[in-house]
Amino acid sequence: MSLAQRPMRDSRLANDLLPTAEPVQPEIEWMQRIKEGDMDAFRLLVEAHQARVIGTISKMLGSDTEAEDLAQQVFIRVWKSAPRYTPTAKFTTWLFRITRNLVFNEMRRRKHFAEPTDDLSEPAERTAQEPDQALLEEELQSAIQEAINQLPESQRMAIILRRYEEMPYEEIARVMRTTVPAVKSILFRARAELRERLAKYLE
Repeated sequence: MSLAQRPMRDSRLANDLLPTAEPVQPEIEWMQRIKEGDMDAFRLLVEAHQARVIGTISKMLGSDTEAEDLAQQVFIRVWKSAPRYTPTAKFTTWLFRITRNLVFNEMRRRKHFAEPTDDLSEPAERTAQEPDQALLEEELQSAIQEAINQLPESQRMAIILRRYEEMPYEEIARVMRTTVPAVKSILFRARAELRERLAKYLE
């Protein structure tokens, strides 16, 4: 090895040993500006996270229209909470905690006002004519969403955050205000329930 190469390699080794800096969250700057009433910063924040929030709410409630309405309430809550916001955790953890609370409130409101029903009928049997692959895929996705809708609210939220938002266990625990072992237990029960409900598609 030449003397010219050694300093360069030593420098690379030193860089490898340095702690990796946490990525800067633009949301922290946006929230600071929102505290001061900056609507442009609020627009940037909404544009960055609206799709994820609507998607999560839609999967929780099973309604795209209601998801958009509730997502508006989430971001109104973000705007109103900006003066008290402190970046003690990832912004998305704080955002999804707000989303979780509003979704659970809406689900409980629905349950309170829901009309009793005795409709426990099974989904319609497939027709004798074999459907094409696209229809089968659509049927499967519909069955998965329906099975998720039948889960208890905590299991539903954990499955959606893990499956669709790809959150790590630690962040799900912070969103749901619980522990990592509790999250794993909730997910285990949820997956067992889903396997049972989707058994005919897994054969």
